[in-house]
Amino acid sequence: MTVSARRRIVGEIHLTGHPASPGLAIGPVAVLTTEVASRTTKGDPAQEAAALKAAIEGAAADLAELIATVHGEAAEILEFQVAMLGDDALAEGAYEAVAGGTAADEAWRAALDVEIAGYRAADEEYFRARAADLVDIRDRVLAALNGADANAKISGDSVVTGDDISPSTFLAVDWTRGGAIALASGSPSSHVAMLARSRGAPMVVGLGPLPWNGQPPSLALVDGDTGTVIFDPKPETRRLFEHRMAEANAAQIAADAGRLKPAATADGRRIAVLLNVAAPEDLAGLDAAICDGIGLVRTEFLFEGSRGLPGEDAQYAVYRRILEWAAGRPVTIRTLDAGGDKPIAGLTIDSERNPFLGLRGIRLSLARPDVFRVQLRALCRAAVHGALKVMLPMVAVPAELDRANAMLDAEFTALTALGVACARPPLGIMVEVPSAALCAEDFGAAFYSIGSNDLTQYTMAAARDIGAVADLNDAGHPAVLALIARTVEAGRKRGVEVSLCGDAAADMRLTNALLATGLTTLSVSPIAVARLKAAIAGVTA
Repeated sequence: MTVSARRRIVGEIHLTGHPASPGLAIGPVAVLTTEVASRTTKGDPAQEAAALKAAIEGAAADLAELIATVHGEAAEILEFQVAMLGDDALAEGAYEAVAGGTAADEAWRAALDVEIAGYRAADEEYFRARAADLVDIRDRVLAALNGADANAKISGDSVVTGDDISPSTFLAVDWTRGGAIALASGSPSSHVAMLARSRGAPMVVGLGPLPWNGQPPSLALVDGDTGTVIFDPKPETRRLFEHRMAEANAAQIAADAGRLKPAATADGRRIAVLLNVAAPEDLAGLDAAICDGIGLVRTEFLFEGSRGLPGEDAQYAVYRRILEWAAGRPVTIRTLDAGGDKPIAGLTIDSERNPFLGLRGIRLSLARPDVFRVQLRALCRAAVHGALKVMLPMVAVPAELDRANAMLDAEFTALTALGVACARPPLGIMVEVPSAALCAEDFGAAFYSIGSNDLTQYTMAAARDIGAVADLNDAGHPAVLALIARTVEAGRKRGVEVSLCGDAAADMRLTNALLATGLTTLSVSPIAVARLKAAIAGVTA
């Protein structure tokens, strides 16, 4: 944190961090507690063991209830925590300490702190990122032992402050009431930041140590567009900020009014705006007229947690439902993108040394043809119900596309021979790896879809969930934009469509730069459609 990043103006505290989710908010400060108090009463070892067992089961049950209210990536994160709580090895050391006379909460805290320290010190980013999940379940179990509610003091209209915020804590808050998040650490590319953007909650991270001891400020102004936070603002500062909020709200109302209109730049260039969908529930209550189609359907939700690997009929029913909602508009469904930070029980490799550079995406699908062929058959059957396109994640070399094409042809041929209604959808690739962007012309893809999150991560060698390298994880860096432009040019030469479906598409600061690469198709979450169309309308060249 630089000296210029924090100022005090007659009682006001001005901090500058990294913008993680856009928007403006004002509200009372709610400080996240970092420690859970020790238990006031303790029993003999048998009672303590029973209390610990009940607390672990209670924490898992609470998470299960929360999972029932969310879907997509949010559910995946929480399912992972439930799986960790169900791992007997995690609690083994705690039970041993309890048997030796240690109180349940002390034993659990000590055992988890050792695990957390090990994860944080790991060479692989995958394990370092999982440390946050361990902290979350540690504190959930401690709260259950104490009969406390970890989220009781957080209301949806608060500005939540602290070092970091866990996914489960975030998801337990009703953000429709206008709150925001201001964190001392964190990353704009973290899971919570993605959740905040999808729910429209302004968020600023990387503020540095919060400069108060004891009594925190009572009120905060959060600017998620610029990354600034003002604590205890003067009346005039608050008045000006509220004026900005009113202007922003008016602009959003105007943008919402135009969200059913086609997107076009000021000089008349037509830009297609598509939707990113994490699960069918994302489409509930949406008018398909707001978009030109669906640019990304993530299929990981079908494989979440205890549901096991989904069958062909279950997948077909979901794909058909999405295609019918689109009413003839193109729908691009991504085959299973497991691995990396998205482990799936019974499918991904638990012992991989570096999951982000290991068997993930198309690599995993090709290694598990039994699972991949089921998904391909379901997609072929669903293709008769709309304009379906299928894309493969994490493709690095043409041979991967060739093998997938051969498998798709085989499944289509087999279904046809059986007299099953089906169609052979076009097969494209996600451009997430620099090798795919640099050699895009070498792929016989029916289309290209640029995944800016991973393309940025792999180009800049900066993990998405590490706050210390957040400045490097920049989709607007010239190197990333050059790879996007190169992919667009390859698509132009081959006469196939190129779209972008990563977080960069919803970052209005990048709209001019992205369109300057030649992109004419952007895909964003439903909440970002109106703002993106308004931003496109302001582009002149």
